Amino acid sequence: MIASMIMLTAGLSLNAHLPPLIPWQGKSEQLMQTKGPLTTYFELSEGADSPDYQQTMAFVERLVAANPTQFKAVDIGFSRSGRAIKMLIASEQSQFSASMLKNNNKPTLLIQAGIHAGEIDGKDAAFMMLRDIALGKRRDLLSKVNILFIPILNVDGHERRSRYNRINQRGPVEMGFRTNANNLNLNRDYTKLDTPEVSAVLKVIEQYAPQLYLDVHVTDGADYQYDITYGFTPEFASESPAIARVLESKIKPMIDGQLSEHGHIPGPLVFAMDKRDFKKGIAGWVAGPRFSNGWGDLAGVPTILVENHSLKPYKQRVLGTYVLYDGLISALSEHHRELEEAIAYEQSQVPKQLVVKRNYAEKPDFITFKGVAYKHFDSAISGQKEAKYLGKALDYEALPIFWQKDIALKVDVPEYFYIPPAYPHIIENLKIHGIEVQKIGGQLKNNAKLKQALVEQHDFAKQPFEGRFRVDASFRLVAVDDVDLAGWYKVPTQQARGELATHLLHPQAPDSFFSWGEFNTIFQRTEYVENYALEPFARSMLKENPAMALEFDRKIREDKTFASDPKARMEWLYAQTPYYDNAYLKYPILMSFKEQ
Repeated sequence: MIASMIMLTAGLSLNAHLPPLIPWQGKSEQLMQTKGPLTTYFELSEGADSPDYQQTMAFVERLVAANPTQFKAVDIGFSRSGRAIKMLIASEQSQFSASMLKNNNKPTLLIQAGIHAGEIDGKDAAFMMLRDIALGKRRDLLSKVNILFIPILNVDGHERRSRYNRINQRGPVEMGFRTNANNLNLNRDYTKLDTPEVSAVLKVIEQYAPQLYLDVHVTDGADYQYDITYGFTPEFASESPAIARVLESKIKPMIDGQLSEHGHIPGPLVFAMDKRDFKKGIAGWVAGPRFSNGWGDLAGVPTILVENHSLKPYKQRVLGTYVLYDGLISALSEHHRELEEAIAYEQSQVPKQLVVKRNYAEKPDFITFKGVAYKHFDSAISGQKEAKYLGKALDYEALPIFWQKDIALKVDVPEYFYIPPAYPHIIENLKIHGIEVQKIGGQLKNNAKLKQALVEQHDFAKQPFEGRFRVDASFRLVAVDDVDLAGWYKVPTQQARGELATHLLHPQAPDSFFSWGEFNTIFQRTEYVENYALEPFARSMLKENPAMALEFDRKIREDKTFASDPKARMEWLYAQTPYYDNAYLKYPILMSFKEQ
């Protein structure tokens, strides 16, 4: 408390501990207004602060009141604390329904701000842009695109406001918290769907089918010259490479050009390999489907992740975000036909095999990079060498970049997944993901092509991650017979989101429902055996089955640990009896594969 009071009353700002800044001025400063109708909270604070939830919702209402023929606000869901998650729909001619937007010959852009509520640049930038549309200054924007705008996704985290939520971020003065009221990170929830916030977003995407999804964040990590960094799954790692090509060759150049023209420095979406020694290189990250951009790549939904540079002033970041919106809208308007063709193509393609896990390459590529000079010093606090950024530009001609190019795990894509009716929440989540699920009726029996995954080894996480105890396992596939599939659900992989369905339902995928712990009950046994009953039964069983008796004798001879462990011996014998739990360690979702 005393320390906080000292900081608040000091002449220096709360940013005194952060590295020195490279001075900045940009043409985008002309976008701000200081008075007049619909001046934003951000502008009234001279680019220093952001409004709270109530003020934000009030401004949404003011925008709609100022231009009801082009703006409409809707609730897309509610947080666990009961706060409404608002979305503003902006369309040129009162075309607010999903069907109208899909048929007005313009692409739809979904802008999402505040998934991490402390990273709120996207909200204030969009408010300025929408104000300019409402007042007629930027009437051209709605002639190019329809806009869906979620000002705050993490509404509960947004209200956990403090000056002390992000130690490595310059502004706003008060910012929200990273996680929601249940301490869950929304941008780790795109597969398991534990949060109403992310479920609401996926329902919007399914309903409105936007041509592009923009998720606005702020970085952690190292210092460099770029103020606006963004990216998408690169073509070499993409499951939607046709989309990646359009984003890289058509959309990105127009965004970069607009940012550069307005005094900003656009940069790649990368992270330092070693935050204390930037020269060791940067990480070319490829997102998995738990993240918005990784989910979008698998779902065939063009998705761009913005990561504004946390060490740049809030005003600079927000203005750069406005400029990014402007460039993206022009690019989307000009190239949406090519993007739509790429979407249609990718959603019609499902490979025979799917990469579900990648590792960083051992050997780097090299890129030019606009860094910031730093020096090392011996820290008496940490007891090791630390880095101190010096606020001076340092350009790297050949900085190593380690992309996640190495394929760690690839799985065969089934023709169908079969889900028992005992898992209705899995069915519901698949539907939220936009995945087609078919109910099986009648007395349909399976054939020998059905396979089941049996767990051979497994390991539970030692601590929870995102509220779940994740599980890692190895499997072998076996044929299953005589399963009555009546009342089950069938999920074909030959569908628009078949690749996503495979990542969710194949137990070996790192972001599958299995890996997130949805099927942990298969690791427990609830019927027991007593040796007074098992011992005579086993003796009789071995007498009647010579092959089993030989196998039992072999294990005793060759495995001394097994031979000296009465519990292990009886456990092995129990597993051979018809009394043994036939669901133990068996993944309940079945699979069928096309004959090769």
